[in-house]
Amino acid sequence: MATRAKRDKSAGNGEATDKSPTAVDEAKERAVAEGEPKPGQRAEVSNLDIVRHYFDGAVERLQLPDDVRTVFWTPYREVIVQIPVRLSDGKIHTFSGYRIQHNGARGPYKGGIRYHPEVDVDEVRALASLMTWKTAVANIPFGGAKGGINCPADQLDRAELQKITRSFMDKIEKILGPTRDIPAPDVNTDAQVMAWLMDEYGKLHGHTPAICTGKPIALEGSYGREQATGRGCVFMFREAAPQIGLTPAECTFVVQGYGNVGSWAARILQQLGARMVGVSDATGAIRSDAGIDADDLAAHLRDRGELTEFPGTEVISPDDLLAIECDVLIPAALGGMIHESNADRINTRMIIEGANSPTTPAADVILHEKGVHVVPDVMANAGGVVCSYFEWVQNLQHFRWSEREVNDKLGGIMRRAYRDVNSRAREDRISLREAAYLVGIERVVEASRTRGYV
Repeated sequence: MATRAKRDKSAGNGEATDKSPTAVDEAKERAVAEGEPKPGQRAEVSNLDIVRHYFDGAVERLQLPDDVRTVFWTPYREVIVQIPVRLSDGKIHTFSGYRIQHNGARGPYKGGIRYHPEVDVDEVRALASLMTWKTAVANIPFGGAKGGINCPADQLDRAELQKITRSFMDKIEKILGPTRDIPAPDVNTDAQVMAWLMDEYGKLHGHTPAICTGKPIALEGSYGREQATGRGCVFMFREAAPQIGLTPAECTFVVQGYGNVGSWAARILQQLGARMVGVSDATGAIRSDAGIDADDLAAHLRDRGELTEFPGTEVISPDDLLAIECDVLIPAALGGMIHESNADRINTRMIIEGANSPTTPAADVILHEKGVHVVPDVMANAGGVVCSYFEWVQNLQHFRWSEREVNDKLGGIMRRAYRDVNSRAREDRISLREAAYLVGIERVVEASRTRGYV
């Protein structure tokens, strides 16, 4: 049995953790002074550097003029707001909130809101840009945006999170709207956070369920939305598997990051007969060649158990997780987790990127040389925004589809996206990642030129 000292996971223990952004900034400065990576920066480059690298490669291939490139790289609008909140320690803590709207040529801005101490303007810029290309690759009528607050959500209780969420909405509501910009959940945010956002927006504008997606079912949320990003990864796997001779029922897989995306991808893959042999979360990593039951592990974590306490498994280091021999690896944690220093240890045939920017450009080269088939984030994890599109459509009509209808529609769009990108990759003899950026950027450029924006 895996054993580990259980840590206190109760919320609101402000005395044990400095919640202020100042503490985060000081930690970053210490890391830089000591020549170490910044906290939260898992690789040698930032998320913004990763996205910029792939963007530059695509626009170079498309031969876009420099002035046009600038239009499609720089965000249309950036909003940074101050969020002072008195927390349970009795002190006022001042957080920074961000909403960046990158490009709206193809429709209303769309993108999640994340709560994490390392959220900063460059990370949000990168993710907003990625959303622009992602919605275009999926061919749904949205632009790209992203938001975030640099608060330690895992150290705050629900009342504190609600204060922060409502204050954030009060400060950015003027740039949001069902036909302007529609937020969604992301790292450390969930259906409850979306409910608070919807309620606060409704105080000013009336009942407006289409203001955000990923809401609870009771508030006109969509069936299937919670599972959608993980399910989308599985749809991509099923399209890619025959290309490299994999049979889902005979596959082994490893999940890095057992949050919403990773856990649902694992549970749905398990339904196909695949076996999970390794998994990690923020607390550690475990493995078992005999298999780790994805449903039982999800229930164990819901009951506030530690991942490393899950019975019948061996505790390993997070670094060793990537070296486990498997057919499929799903990085579903934070960006930059696969980098130049660990890519050579990876022992898999396929990577399905559930996280945003989990692989650095240097690592991508290594994986290509190793013959690993990589399904990139810009298409692999689009299931969430596709289902958000469905929720938005249902909200505008005040009509609801069944979960089966949602899943069927999701599968159709994800399969089409894979085939569009795969066709371009074969035609140009390039990787899926390069092809995905080409397809996405071409569609955004076409829409912008047709509108007369450029």
